[in-house]
Amino acid sequence: MVNEITKILKKNITNYTTPLVEQIIKEFGKDPFLILISCLLSLRAKDSVTIWICKDLFKKSKTPKQILSLTTSELEKIIYKIGFYKNKSKVLHEVSETILERFNGKVPANMKELLSIKGVGRKTANLVMGLAFDTPSIIVDIHVHRISNRLGLIKTNDPFESELALQKILLKKNWTNWNKLLVTWGQNICVPVSPKCSLCALNKLCKKVGVKKSR
Repeated sequence: MVNEITKILKKNITNYTTPLVEQIIKEFGKDPFLILISCLLSLRAKDSVTIWICKDLFKKSKTPKQILSLTTSELEKIIYKIGFYKNKSKVLHEVSETILERFNGKVPANMKELLSIKGVGRKTANLVMGLAFDTPSIIVDIHVHRISNRLGLIKTNDPFESELALQKILLKKNWTNWNKLLVTWGQNICVPVSPKCSLCALNKLCKKVGVKKSR
């Protein structure tokens, strides 16, 4: 069933805006540092807001050294419209400093090394590995965790469990793209509350686990 779901989603997401990092890649290229920074900025924030902040920031700063050349107040002024901007400003400085000091200014293409950077969690590390370095990775955010369980494909309690469970049922060639498919679907159709089941191309395949009310 998972392969059928993948095919249906690939066909039906073309009418919707792609997730944030996909947009960043399209405009700025497959730069590991920009992918990493855009992901860090996107945490607990809407893509529709984050995309403009990323574009504004990347016009001024595209490298760890350039990020560090901005004072805390300058960086906060650029990203203040995003949630938790003070903390994110601090994280961006710390991550940039670590990349310069420990990795000679280059984002490591290694999961263990990525996770060793303070501020980089498993979702972010998988995203960088998958989208920046083309290493098959299952990127589990709230959409991937929610929809994979809602469909009845897996039964898990947290994102890490979901990552391990999805590795067992998805073809490896589809690992990285699973995030794009489900994030797009989750932002537009399979929303957290009252999903638009009547408009969903997966309606007949979905077990609707946990869905109490739909549209």
